Amino acid sequence: MQTSTSKTTFSNAVRGVLAHDGVRGLYTGLTASIFRQMTYSVTRLGAYDLMKSQMSNGGKKKLTTGDMVICASTAGALGGLAGNPADIILVRMVADPTKTPGHQYNYRNALQGTYRMVREEGVPSLARGLLPNTIRAILMNASQLVSYDFFKDLLLAHNVMSNGMPCHFVSSALAGTVATTICAPADVVKSRIMNMKHGQGGHGPVGLIMESLKHEGPRFLFKGWLPAWIRLTPNTICMFVFLEQLRNAVDMFRSKTAGIAPSSPAI
Repeated sequence: MQTSTSKTTFSNAVRGVLAHDGVRGLYTGLTASIFRQMTYSVTRLGAYDLMKSQMSNGGKKKLTTGDMVICASTAGALGGLAGNPADIILVRMVADPTKTPGHQYNYRNALQGTYRMVREEGVPSLARGLLPNTIRAILMNASQLVSYDFFKDLLLAHNVMSNGMPCHFVSSALAGTVATTICAPADVVKSRIMNMKHGQGGHGPVGLIMESLKHEGPRFLFKGWLPAWIRLTPNTICMFVFLEQLRNAVDMFRSKTAGIAPSSPAI
């Protein structure tokens, strides 16, 4: 939906995929999606925790919202750099079924797609759409991670919920909604740039935005918001719920080996 310039709805897009490729079509680009999570998500989450720990002096200093935004934005930029090649492959594999045979990339999987892209377009192609992708990663990390901390602290401060899985679930669902909305414009722009054929870069992100505004209006910036929300919100919930449980397990392991009582986990 993000790469298409024609008007369509989420239900029509789903019916089109099912009619063309069946249920299997809903999992197009799965290897690229996993590749992206293994580069982009691992980098941004690890860097965010490390920077928060350093800025808080190992948890001794309470970080302000501004401090967390700085940590999350920097970590997001690093994640965007690490995950850019995987993002290009993902966008291309997902958009392939909507193209005519002569314009399809036909990547078999993420690794073969990366090899072909370097061979056919050169190493610099790995940085295609890097600017909007980095901006999107910064917005994503700052909005997702900071809003999760914000909603979690808010629920705990007002005794609405206790620090447990239900609280983590609600906080992450709200964070996913905030992140989807804030990142939508950058997401659309980077998807369209990454989906362009080699040598069709045009005038870059600004030129693409002006051209799309001229033909589609400002609503194009939020094209595909619903499927993006359906994808990102469960992803955010699973990510933070598993991360909290993993932290619990790590804290328990460390406390046992150190012979001290475990402290309550903090995101």
